Amino acid sequence: MSRKLKSRLGRSTTDQIFVRDHDLAADLIGRVSLGDVAFLELKGRLPSKQESVMFNALVVTLVEHGLTPSTIAARLTYFGAPEALQAAVAAGLLGMGDRFGGSIEQAARTLQEAPPDGDPRAVARRIVEGHRAGKQVIPGIGHPVHKPADPRATRLFELAAENDFSGRHVALMELIAKEATAAYGRDLPVNATGAIAAIATEMEFPWRITRGLAVMARAIGLVAHLQEEMDEPMAAEIWSRSEAEASNDTASGRD
Repeated sequence: MSRKLKSRLGRSTTDQIFVRDHDLAADLIGRVSLGDVAFLELKGRLPSKQESVMFNALVVTLVEHGLTPSTIAARLTYFGAPEALQAAVAAGLLGMGDRFGGSIEQAARTLQEAPPDGDPRAVARRIVEGHRAGKQVIPGIGHPVHKPADPRATRLFELAAENDFSGRHVALMELIAKEATAAYGRDLPVNATGAIAAIATEMEFPWRITRGLAVMARAIGLVAHLQEEMDEPMAAEIWSRSEAEASNDTASGRD
């Protein structure tokens, strides 16, 4: 006999809609923030005051970061298909891979799979040595622009301390950054994705879902970029300049 299909997330009657057993119209609309509803969907309960502050801070961090590859992809897709805003947003989200946003998942997995006992500095050193030996990027540390510290990570760690989410995973993330800085001989601070990974782990979010925090946050930013694209278009210029410069390089025989 086949298993009965069932979801605990939402259900409807003729006159009510329930989200995790909360009446949407009576209990949530106008009473609960978007971030708190996202927490409710993921955790099955509304957050405490401290959880609300921290979770909202995590997702706010990744809403906007300028003309990144994902926003450029969204703008170019909208230029080609202005009738489908959702397709442009989706195009931007498809670029949330291991290099952009997805490193939250990698860093969270590293932290959650690290030995829970033993000397934390030794654990951090083994993580750094393992990635270095395999010529792998250490997720959650370093940034091409923000040096010697990522201001987003600094603020998130401040909030984590204020709201009792600064535990061993946050400490391990900071130790990984220190060990990597020493090993590579250059500043490799904890970046925003590393801070989010550490704090999300403190909040007991499984690593497999942490990339989703970046996805839900960036969707908001992508809609804003598309609104700007409608008012002040730049996609056509990006396309024409890319084509012209690439064609000129080819014509001149340059690589």
